[in-house]
Amino acid sequence: MSEFAVELRNVVKTFQTPEGGSVNAVNHVDMQIKHGEFFSMLGSSGCGKTTSLRMVAGFEWPTEGEVYIEGEPQGHKPPFQRPVNTVFQNYALFQHMTVAQNVAFGLEMDKAPADEIKRRVGEALEMVKLGSMGKRSPRQLSGGQQQRIALARALVKRPRVLLLDEPLGALDLKLRKEMQLELKTLQREVGITFVFVTHDQEEALTMSDRIAVMSHGKVLQVGAPVEIYERPNCKFVADFIGDTNFLSGEVRNSENGRISVFVPRLGAEVNGMSQSDFKPGDQVVISIRPEKIRMSEQVTLNQNCFQVKITNSAYIGSDTRLEVEAKGVKLKVWEQNHISTLDPRAYHHGEQQAWVTLFPENALVLPAE
Repeated sequence: MSEFAVELRNVVKTFQTPEGGSVNAVNHVDMQIKHGEFFSMLGSSGCGKTTSLRMVAGFEWPTEGEVYIEGEPQGHKPPFQRPVNTVFQNYALFQHMTVAQNVAFGLEMDKAPADEIKRRVGEALEMVKLGSMGKRSPRQLSGGQQQRIALARALVKRPRVLLLDEPLGALDLKLRKEMQLELKTLQREVGITFVFVTHDQEEALTMSDRIAVMSHGKVLQVGAPVEIYERPNCKFVADFIGDTNFLSGEVRNSENGRISVFVPRLGAEVNGMSQSDFKPGDQVVISIRPEKIRMSEQVTLNQNCFQVKITNSAYIGSDTRLEVEAKGVKLKVWEQNHISTLDPRAYHHGEQQAWVTLFPENALVLPAE
């Protein structure tokens, strides 16, 4: 048995443009997806994530390189000959059929015995908690229920790998968040590999065992959600995943992952940490998340501490989101509201003077791009 459920080896997909040129939608991508994991491809429109998924499904074939499923090269196999199934954003349900008929369709095409079809359809509907709705038509169901039917139809054929192309994109925010948790629970229960495509960072962080962040046809970083968020390997990943502040500067000193960076706009050195090797004179950016900056009324450290003026504040319930300015440098600071109170003195607000501390362990130094 292969070590990986899905593997892309040096895959390129080239499309011709209307002007007579060509573009690499997927550009020399290597990707290994483990058995039984929830793996997400994350990126903005046009980054190559959906094209990569379509090549795994067999809807597109690589221009160069090869796709392997369960260790077998897929070559030019059509979708129905691959041990995968795909769930699309638009569900693609047959409106003239009942829910049960929709789920049974693939098994009927495979000429499975009638009693086996009935049993497996029942199991699939129970799995997605719609066991009593087999006789309804899709139009009688909500968007979330239709999405579950699409899942049941895909799972009933017991694929080795389930491919999901932005399947929650058409749902409203509240239902989408509910379905994220349901999908993750379902994946754990059925134990098969899920490969999920999304442009929603929070969705990927919520659901995934590992995430591949893509841009311009390339994979920039693959890692667990905590690794992608806390230790991005480049400025693009840090900027794309969540909110962050960037400070540009030049390395003054580098020793054992501790980096001292001179930030011209602050006129001061900022100490941070990095997983990369830098030498004095290198141009870098410091990434620091808004929730990891600490506000105080006085100096708390003898380094990385700057006086600021609060220029804007917004109370959003769980936290108060501040904009502050230090020597013309604007920073976003998010303060969690730990105490339930109406006392206005408990919250920072505009025009106040304060101090911010950028703890070195929270200041991640990355290569300048």
